Amino acid sequence: MEDADSFLFKFKGYHFGREELDIGFIENLDDFVIRESDVFIITYPKSGTSWFQQLLSLIYFEEHRKGIGNLETVDRVPFFEYNFRKMDFVERPSPRLFATHLPYYLVPRGLKNKKAKIIYIYRNPKDVMCSYFHFSKNVTLQVTSSFEEFMEQFLEGKVLGSLWFDHIKGWYEHKSLFNIQFLMYEEMKKDLKGSLSKVCKFLGKELSEEEMDSIVRQATFQNMKYDPRANYKNIIKTRYGLEAKGHFLRKGTIGDWKNHMTVEQNERFDKIFQRKMKDFPLKFIWDMNEE
Repeated sequence: MEDADSFLFKFKGYHFGREELDIGFIENLDDFVIRESDVFIITYPKSGTSWFQQLLSLIYFEEHRKGIGNLETVDRVPFFEYNFRKMDFVERPSPRLFATHLPYYLVPRGLKNKKAKIIYIYRNPKDVMCSYFHFSKNVTLQVTSSFEEFMEQFLEGKVLGSLWFDHIKGWYEHKSLFNIQFLMYEEMKKDLKGSLSKVCKFLGKELSEEEMDSIVRQATFQNMKYDPRANYKNIIKTRYGLEAKGHFLRKGTIGDWKNHMTVEQNERFDKIFQRKMKDFPLKFIWDMNEE
């Protein structure tokens, strides 16, 4: 991997990506005024962020659902800490929808009044790591090394988003401070309509059966991959240049780690996972056939 310091910025123990980062905004995150109607999607990178930006856009905006508006999902559900569209968040009409990779201790303190809503999406970390490797190698062009070397960086937390274990445990262990719902990526893959119903209930959104079916159809991974509003194609071109070969949305499958990890790497990962996640109550799905 290239020198991590060239593209990472460490602030209060957390690694941000230097690109598009407004340091002044980050330093004053705590004071950002939260509205009760705000909704935050929180993820560790490569855990379903783009998918959920599309899902929220379809839930909240009828014109997005009907294909009338051409606004990209990243304009409807912007990244909070990477404001590459230079939006004025204060001027945005309610409900404001945001996506973020922030750890629990860096989000605005207004989120702790439990009125604004947070949806935390988590994914099995082996697939996260493999997806992250391809993304860093082909899209952001930050990796020139092997998967083996990237795995070391990932397990040391020397990547944007810092250590996966700290991120999920931090949010889960402090969940009582927030109005938060945890949602598993793999459950969404297995039963998107069931997950959508759960999300709508949490958000207090009532949709007709027809609207629900329309959302499920448009939010399948395959449909999103070829939907210019949702697949970040234009942003990749603008931000990373034409050399970027990959897609923001690559496979989105469950168990792709089996195509990347050697037996030895897998055993090592399992040992670390068991040590760090001992007694952690959320379940994980590692294989598509697993219940």
